[in-house]
Amino acid sequence: MLPFARTCDAIAATTKKLEKTALVAAYLRSSPLSEAAVAAIFLSGRPFPAYEETTLQVGGALLWRVIGELSGKSEHELTGIYRRHGDAGSVAAEALPDRPESGLALTEVQRAFYEIAAARGPAAKAFLLRQLLERATQLEAKYIVKIISGDLRIGLKESLVEEAIARAFEAPLAEVKRANMLLGDIGETLRLASAAKLAEARLRLFHPIDFMLASPVESSEEALSYFQNASIEDKYDGIRAQAHVSGGEVRIFSRTRDEITESFPELPMALAGLPKEAILDGEIVAWNSSGAGRAFPFSALQQRLGRKKVSAKLMQDVPVAYFVFDVLYADGELLLDRPLRERARILDDLLAAPRAVIVHQLQGQSSLGFEDPEEKSLAPVLRAPVTRANSAEDLDALFTSARDRGNEGLMIKDLDSLYTPGRRGKSWLKMKRELATLDVVVTAVEYGHGKRIGVLSDYTFAVWDGGHLVNIGKAYSGLTDAEIAEMTQWFLAHKISEEGLRLEVEPKIVLEVAFNNMMRSARHSSGYALRFPRIVRLRPDKGPEDADTIETVKEIYERQHSVGSNSVG
Repeated sequence: MLPFARTCDAIAATTKKLEKTALVAAYLRSSPLSEAAVAAIFLSGRPFPAYEETTLQVGGALLWRVIGELSGKSEHELTGIYRRHGDAGSVAAEALPDRPESGLALTEVQRAFYEIAAARGPAAKAFLLRQLLERATQLEAKYIVKIISGDLRIGLKESLVEEAIARAFEAPLAEVKRANMLLGDIGETLRLASAAKLAEARLRLFHPIDFMLASPVESSEEALSYFQNASIEDKYDGIRAQAHVSGGEVRIFSRTRDEITESFPELPMALAGLPKEAILDGEIVAWNSSGAGRAFPFSALQQRLGRKKVSAKLMQDVPVAYFVFDVLYADGELLLDRPLRERARILDDLLAAPRAVIVHQLQGQSSLGFEDPEEKSLAPVLRAPVTRANSAEDLDALFTSARDRGNEGLMIKDLDSLYTPGRRGKSWLKMKRELATLDVVVTAVEYGHGKRIGVLSDYTFAVWDGGHLVNIGKAYSGLTDAEIAEMTQWFLAHKISEEGLRLEVEPKIVLEVAFNNMMRSARHSSGYALRFPRIVRLRPDKGPEDADTIETVKEIYERQHSVGSNSVG
């Protein structure tokens, strides 16, 4: 464990990606295979392989209590250390007594993690955690706690660990990435790379694959400039969802790869009738099925999120539909390397199964859904309608029609495109609302004034600049009183520091913000400021890593500046 912890410190000490990758590669190459496999998992910021459902269920309060008991320090002293460093791992490194080298192996630490995960109740978990930390040096304790808390913070993403594996074992990076995607286990991927057997990796169903992403375009002319063979769909204002179906079992995952099956209990019943095992990609929307069918606003769908139990009344008040627009796997075959035109044909055949019936008519096309005559509570599973456009004028007309149907805009896809998980290229494009929007991460909050005294309603937010968040604006309008009250409780529970009315908070909450204009500004660390920013909505379906980057900000600024829309220099 000590060589691992020292390597982590060295990784954290450099900002250069190549140096980070080289340090990881050297460590993995020099370690026994069993240790290297565990290290790859830990370096990816998690205690267990991604595909496993095992969780430690050790919260911050329990960690804090154990560190306090072992250190003998007061709450005030521990709080002071936390405010200096900002994470529990660094608190453990400073507060816990130093010990001689422990001899702890990484495999022992992971075994202890499994024991903690299996323990029932906080007392049993605290006992096992105390035993582990009592054996650790200060530096080892630092990274044990960081891994437990999911807050490694050494500037290392899983993609860099994949690069390090490729470098350590002289394997093609593309093969490493593909194996890890299919297996959901970077430790097993390392083992295959070491044996030159990456090609043997096989898809593990019920482990979510990264979603293919779309790039924004500002106009119909720009959209049609990238490719000619375009497939055009509505862009639905819902939750991107990946459904895994096999042998009557159905599990649904969000874009953040969290399982959301329990929030939509109607959908598994509907999807279980598929004749073949499959992985589908689509969008869950709040859906008014009366008449021609129309989407409800996203705010209605939010009532369904995060619930372990969904009542019959809520299912009736907020009905949903699953619009399927792609298939990634069917009948034992991985389809990622098939062009979209072929995947579309396979999807059409899959949804044309005997149980499929016509349940809605949209855009003049039949949409397929599953409906059991004896079970009328099943949600429709709809083939997302597809059309074509021969000109920018056609595309503009389709965009207007999509907005009239209550949808966000359009998706424009290259029919020759392969499915590239986790990548945002120019093969899939999105035309959204006319006003520019950004997905941002909240970094600080402030207490409001007037009727908002006592609640945290003023949000400072940031975008990514490399591995760092840089502030770009502040907004206080757009959320409901109920949302502000709920978020106030969350921010109070996740504050990093407090100064007067302002709290620095853990950067985990993603907002979508709209604005009229963008200016250069020294007021924020990004070097830019948004004019008249307002919160469009909370984005619980996105993680902080999904927020926009400074490159996107610069592109928007340059576009606006080039047409003279930015009057402030």
